[in-house]
Amino acid sequence: MANRLLHALAILGATLLPPSLALGGLPIQHWQTAGGARVYFVESRDLPIIDVSVDFPAGSSTDTPSRSGLAAMTQRLMSLGAGGLDENQISARLADVGAQLGGRFDPDRAGFTLRTLSSAREREQAFDLLTRILQQPAFPTEVLEREKARVVAALKEADTKPETIAERTFARLVFGDHPYALRESGEVDTVTALTREDLQAHYRAHYRRGAAVVAIIGDLSRAQAEALAERLTQGLPEGDSGLELPPVPLPSGEIRRINHPATQSHILLGYPGVSRNDPDYFPLYVGNYILGGGGFVSRLNQEVREKRGLAYSVYSYFLPLKARGPFQIGLQTQKEQTGQALQVVRETLQRFIAQGPTAEELKRAKQHIVGAFPLRIDSNRKILDHLAVIGFYGLSLTYLDDFLKNVEAVTLPEIREAFKRRIDVERMVTVVVGASEPDPESSRKRP
Repeated sequence: MANRLLHALAILGATLLPPSLALGGLPIQHWQTAGGARVYFVESRDLPIIDVSVDFPAGSSTDTPSRSGLAAMTQRLMSLGAGGLDENQISARLADVGAQLGGRFDPDRAGFTLRTLSSAREREQAFDLLTRILQQPAFPTEVLEREKARVVAALKEADTKPETIAERTFARLVFGDHPYALRESGEVDTVTALTREDLQAHYRAHYRRGAAVVAIIGDLSRAQAEALAERLTQGLPEGDSGLELPPVPLPSGEIRRINHPATQSHILLGYPGVSRNDPDYFPLYVGNYILGGGGFVSRLNQEVREKRGLAYSVYSYFLPLKARGPFQIGLQTQKEQTGQALQVVRETLQRFIAQGPTAEELKRAKQHIVGAFPLRIDSNRKILDHLAVIGFYGLSLTYLDDFLKNVEAVTLPEIREAFKRRIDVERMVTVVVGASEPDPESSRKRP
């Protein structure tokens, strides 16, 4: 048993993408199960492993202010007791066959991933466990109380840290009353109030057969993949619970300064960015690499760190979601340098939006993105993540094949126009935690 388990773990730890997939386009197959679940499958016979994920529109945006944290707690407890097995029995059976169970949770999605050997005994036991977790969660009361205590303790500790205070304030100011403003893990009072009945109701409402997105890659045939997808979804609650979100409201340029004894100021600036299917996605993706997503070669890093030494690092990113996810710039700086750092960041962003990047910057960005792209699909597990995104957001089956062509096609005018359309500097939110001096106005709007 020990030798077989060690061998299984060694195989499961292998992550390199087989040459047959690395050298050509991904042959993604797609269909729907009898119950309406969407399935995305890539057959890969080079390694004796199977990776599978099942996602639902059950992320934190399905919470309400009074039940913040419910979605995360539901997803967490599903794997801690299901189908007549307690959490220890589930862990033991996974370990027995060297299978690896994981979870996925964000504002839009909640789900599970599984990696198993493709040999009959191992895959059967692993798939049986995942099926129980998906279809027969027990939500044990004693486990719920324990997990609530754990989350509450973690929240209380996190809420003393400047980075948490900055992130929470940022989310509230950027998203206002939109569900994206809710903290994924919930708040102390809302988590404390959660009941087993709340979790059961959330599961029935959001983990439905017709809403499931199944992604599969590995050592199995199309027929076996079809049977697996049916098995994993046929016992789910019936129906389809699509993710319906209101438009994200635009902020009004608020600046929030919060005193904190931290040695540095934690600074966040941002604005609602783009959705996953936004036509400006690629111009913004390439443009942001130049602005602040490209590490040491980015504009922000050059202006803030290299030329002035105001921060060790500074970054920017777009997080595309079902609705407009955040555009965020972040850095930490010495308290007495806060004003200067903010001024440099704002001036750099304003200049970038007005003028766009240079031709040389665009050329270098494309070279790096294209050169690094193979690392984004160099393992079955990474491909699984891409399949899940393609399925959940309804992207083209050729999305990965077309990715580099879309990057290469981006032009300087497209970047300038996309940033002008999407980012209004005057309405951006600014959060500073650890202000250098007391501010009589903890919150104000920019003129």
